[in-house]
Amino acid sequence: MELDPVELKPVINRLKRAQGQLGAVIRMIEDGQDCAEVITQLSAASKAMDRAGFSIIAIGLQSCMRAEANGEASGQLDREKLEKLFLSLA
Repeated sequence: MELDPVELKPVINRLKRAQGQLGAVIRMIEDGQDCAEVITQLSAASKAMDRAGFSIIAIGLQSCMRAEANGEASGQLDREKLEKLFLSLA
């Protein structure tokens, strides 16, 4: 199953922000910044990546549901694969 690039644009933007946050975390560590501030930024980057992952799964589910409604069996995700995807983000 291929995901629609238009639907993925917000996900890509979120990942780019997370990439910037990770760069900031590295600079903060190298500059000896306060530990609490580093952890706060690291947590924000982690949440952004988690949300991006969940968005990708949600977009994939929508595509699968549309494919199923149109009678296309090839677009379906099996339950085990879907469960593994969710657990990989947990």
